Amino acid sequence: MKILSRAPFSFLGNFAAVAVCSAMVSGCYMVPIQHAQVASNQAYAPVAVMAVRPIFTARLYPTNDIAATAGRITGSISNPERGQGEFAFVMGGENFVGEATRAPNASKGTANAAGNRGAYAKCTYTMSNATLGTGGCVFSSGATFDLHISQ
Repeated sequence: MKILSRAPFSFLGNFAAVAVCSAMVSGCYMVPIQHAQVASNQAYAPVAVMAVRPIFTARLYPTNDIAATAGRITGSISNPERGQGEFAFVMGGENFVGEATRAPNASKGTANAAGNRGAYAKCTYTMSNATLGTGGCVFSSGATFDLHISQ
């Protein structure tokens, strides 16, 4: 009988010892900060990268007294692909938006813009190379400007 009475006590003692050892060992487990990269046999699909479209700066310099009140104006010609781009600038609080166009392989072009208050501008220009050009602009108010284009 003594053997039967000691069996439950030794079982509980062994269980407690295993539980304490398990708790101590689990406290020593190290967790990696960075996960290991798993090598993959999958091929990666090529991704098309959009080319950065050039943006040209358009600077307008006054050439008469009417234009002198506006001063120098800076604008942009964006997306000048295939001889056509958006021409935009602000003059006297009025936003002008239009187009700048050139025929393929031509150096001469025109740029027209309309303002949100009813004014308009008509410009002609000649590109001396792929990134530089000069010309002139006439506004509906009678103001005239020299136009300089650069990238």
